[in-house]
Amino acid sequence: MPIVRRKSRQVKIGRVAVGGDAPISVQSMTKTDTRDIPATVAEIKRLEKAGCDIVRVAVPNMDAAVSLGEIKRQTNIPIVADIHFNYRLALEAIKQGVDGLRINPGNIGSKEKIRAVVDAARERGIPIRIGVNSGSLEKELLRKYGSPTPEALVESALKHVYILEDMDFRDIKISVKSTDVVRTIEAYRLIAEKTDYPLHLGVTEAGTVKVGTIKSSVGIGTLLAEGIGDTIRVSLTGDPVEEVYVGINILRSLGLRSNGIEIISCPGCGRLEIDLIGLVNEVEKRISGINLPRPVKVAILGCVVNGPGEASEADIGIAGGRGKGMLYKNGKLVRSFREEELVDQLVEEIEKFAVG
Repeated sequence: MPIVRRKSRQVKIGRVAVGGDAPISVQSMTKTDTRDIPATVAEIKRLEKAGCDIVRVAVPNMDAAVSLGEIKRQTNIPIVADIHFNYRLALEAIKQGVDGLRINPGNIGSKEKIRAVVDAARERGIPIRIGVNSGSLEKELLRKYGSPTPEALVESALKHVYILEDMDFRDIKISVKSTDVVRTIEAYRLIAEKTDYPLHLGVTEAGTVKVGTIKSSVGIGTLLAEGIGDTIRVSLTGDPVEEVYVGINILRSLGLRSNGIEIISCPGCGRLEIDLIGLVNEVEKRISGINLPRPVKVAILGCVVNGPGEASEADIGIAGGRGKGMLYKNGKLVRSFREEELVDQLVEEIEKFAVG
C-alpha cells in the first residue's frame, strides 16, 4: 500500500524542489573546514557521486563565507549555508550564491538585521530553514516546559517562523530535531499538524555509524511511513557519504526512492561455504559508481541450499558455495561458473542495466 504524504507547500533549493509532490531529497553536511576550498569541493563531489541531493556547509566566520563562491563554482549540487547568530555571514553567503540558508532569525539580533537577511534572501529566491535542536533551546522555553519536550521544540520553531511571516517571507523549511528518537517523532507529528511548511527530518547527533543508523532509521522511517517529511538528513559520526547511503536506503525500504541498486543478502549461518561478508563488501565497492535508470534488486546469497530460491526473486542474483557460482536473472538460472568469478559476473550483468 503506497504511503500517502502530508500536503506541504514547495520551496526550491537551487534546482531541487522540496515539498509538495517533489521526491523526498537526501541531504548531508560537509565535515571539512569550509575555508579549505579543495578539501570541501572534494567532499561535496564524493557526496554527489553517492547520490546526495543537497549539501550543507558550516559558515563559522567571514573567511568561510567568502569561500562559498568558489566552492559553488566548482560543484554541481545545491549548497546550503549553515549560520548561527551572525547576520553578516548570511549576507555574504547570499552574495556568494548559495542556494539556501539554515539560520534562525530570532538569534541574529535586531529587526533591522533580520530584515536585511530576509530582503536579500527574497531577492535571490533563497529559502531559509529554521532548525531547532533539543540541545539549543531558548532558556525561557526550558524553564516553561522543564526539558526540551516536543511542545517546546515546536513552540521555538514557530516563534522563528512568525518572525519571517511578519516580514512577508514564507520560503521556509522547518526541522525540530532531538537526540531522543521518540521525542523527535512526537515533535514532527505536532508541527505537521500546525503548519504546511515542508519539513526537514533528522535525529540530531544520532551517534556512530552503527548506532546512528538504527536511531535515524527508526525516527526518520517512522515519520516517512506516516507521510511526514519532505527532505532528510541522517546525522552520523563518520564519513558523510555513509549518511547518504543510509538516507537513500531508508527511502528505498519504504518505496519512496525508486532508482539505483538495492542489495539484499542473507545474514549467514553455519552452512556458509564462501566469504559472504567479503563478497558483499566487494560488490558494494564495485557498484558504487554505477547509475541506473530504474531500480534494480540484486540478491547476494552464500548458500546453495536456500540461495537459488531467494536469488530468483531479485532482478539479478548470485549464489555460491563449494567452489561454484550461479547467476540468476529475472528468476531464471542464466549460467554457472567458478566461485572466484562471482563478483565479475554480477557486475557485468548490472552494467547491462546501465546501458539499456
